[in-house]
Order: sequence, then C-alpha cells, then structure tokens
Amino acid sequence: MSDFYRFSFTFAYAASASRSRFASTLIVADHDGSAVGASTLSTVTAAGAIGGDITVLCVGGSDDAANSCGAVAGVGKVLHAKTDNYNGGETISAAIQAAHAASPFTHIMSAASNQGKNAIPRAAAAFNASPVADVIEVQGEDTFVRPMYAGNALAKVQNSDAVKFLTIRPTAFDKAAAEGGSGSVEAVAFSEDAASPTFVSASESNSDRPDLSSASVVISGGRGMKNGENFKMLETLADKLGGAVGASRAAVDAGYVPNELQVGQTGKVVAPDLYVAVGISGAIQHLSGMKDSKTIVAINKDKEAPIFQVSDYGLVGDLFDAVPELEAKV
Repeated sequence: MSDFYRFSFTFAYAASASRSRFASTLIVADHDGSAVGASTLSTVTAAGAIGGDITVLCVGGSDDAANSCGAVAGVGKVLHAKTDNYNGGETISAAIQAAHAASPFTHIMSAASNQGKNAIPRAAAAFNASPVADVIEVQGEDTFVRPMYAGNALAKVQNSDAVKFLTIRPTAFDKAAAEGGSGSVEAVAFSEDAASPTFVSASESNSDRPDLSSASVVISGGRGMKNGENFKMLETLADKLGGAVGASRAAVDAGYVPNELQVGQTGKVVAPDLYVAVGISGAIQHLSGMKDSKTIVAINKDKEAPIFQVSDYGLVGDLFDAVPELEAKV
C-alpha cells in the first residue's frame, strides 16, 4: 500500500511539473515610451510563479522601450506592437488578440495599473473569459488569491478558462531585476477596429519625485491639511526624504490636490518602506491602499483616530507644529 501512495504522489508531482512546462504567459508592459515601468517588473515575478515561458507585449513606445522589456530577468521574448494610432485599451486589446493568434498563451496578465484595468477586461471579453483582478498571490496555474471588501477578506479563486486573464497588484510581488535578461525582440502586426472609440489625449503632471506607486517613501496628507497650499510642507519633507506625496480621498474630494495623488481603495495601492500619514484619520478606504507599508508613521491631533491602530509609530499633536519640526531635523 505504501508503494501505491509513493507512486501516486510521484505521478501527481510529475503531472504538475509537466503542466508548468507547457504554461506560457503574455505580460502587457507598462512603459513611459522609452523604458519599462516598475510595475511590470513585479508582474514578471508573478508570471515566474506560474512557470513556463514569459513573453512581454510592448504596445507602442520606442525601440528602447521594447529593448528594456527584453533586458528584464526572466523574460524570454518581447513582442513589439508598434502603432501610430494609439487608442488606449482598444489598441492593447487588439494587440493581445494578434499576439495570441500567432502563438497561443495559457495566461495573459498586466499590472493592476490604469492601463491594465482598462485593457485586460476588454481583451478577456473577446475570449469570453472572466479576468481575475488584483492578484496578490499565485498558488498554481489556475489558483490565485485576491483581496475583497477593502482587503478585509482574501478570496482564493480557481479559474477554469482556457486562457486565464489576470491583473497583478505590483506591491504584492518583488520586482524582477531590470537588467540581466536576454529576451529577443520581434515585431507583431495587428489591426484595429475602425469603429472603435478614438483616443484623444492623456493628461499627466510632470514631477521630479518618484512615482507614487513605486516610491520607497510616501508622505500623505488628509483633510487635516485644511487646504492645498499647506501640502507644500509635505512636498518639502518628501523631497528631503526622496519620496512621493500622496493624499487621502477626503483631501482629493476637497480639491486640495489632484486625483492622481489619491491613496486607497479607489486610488493607488502603495507599500513603501516608509509611509507617513499626516492629518489622516484612517478610514478603511484609505487603509486598504497603504496598510502593507513596511513602516507606518501617523501624525494626528485626535488620539482616537483609527490610523493609530495600524501605525508603527504615532504622534498625537498639531501637524502644523510637528511637520515643520520634523522637516527641520531631517
């Protein structure tokens, strides 16, 4: 009987390893037109947990952008879908379909960025598949973990689609090395539906600070900042620490800062080494976007504020006294 169990285990293990060898993943790259984005490095790590070959699809961008995708450790090939008529998610969806038609993939994924949230559901619909969003753990080729209810519950999802579509939460996976890979770059041709919506423009603010989603230090302000002018003190502190500036939804809704700085369930999810929450009460919507930070520091005059329940260090006091003093000592 023991020999039978030994044989069963060996067979099951071999079958699982065989399936991994046949797995193949297509990653839709985030890039700025010339270089691969940090979120894609985390997506490559997630794809590596599935096993099999990893191909990156670079839609638009320069040859430098495609080459930087090929340089990422673990990437075997890059498909460069050049276009003079970039149309957002519609263009990416068309490129995904063309890439899959040329060489079928078992998994198609992207970081859970604005681009990924736009493109992956569109492409999945074309395959009559159900995407699994915001994956934070890969437990197998068809089993994934994702948060629910603002991160208060984790769902284990088993997906039986022939082609599995996923968006990956970048903060849940380590970044693959941006250099050291030797992925070849090939062109992929695709056509778009002439009747599709027309992409007009994208408005982004330029900043010398690190990107909020990937910064190692984030200084965020809430309604307690009272107005947008007072955010300048946070900007000064962030610049000294080499970090990014964020905000709570309350601060964004009040018009203190633009929406792109919002951290939380309906904003950006961050997990920096240091997160400083200034004048933020700690609503569950905000906590879901920053509670995985390595070290959390809270400054608030209300000692009963929920933010203190998740913070590693807390200072009860007036932020207009505390922040300038902290900035002077950095």
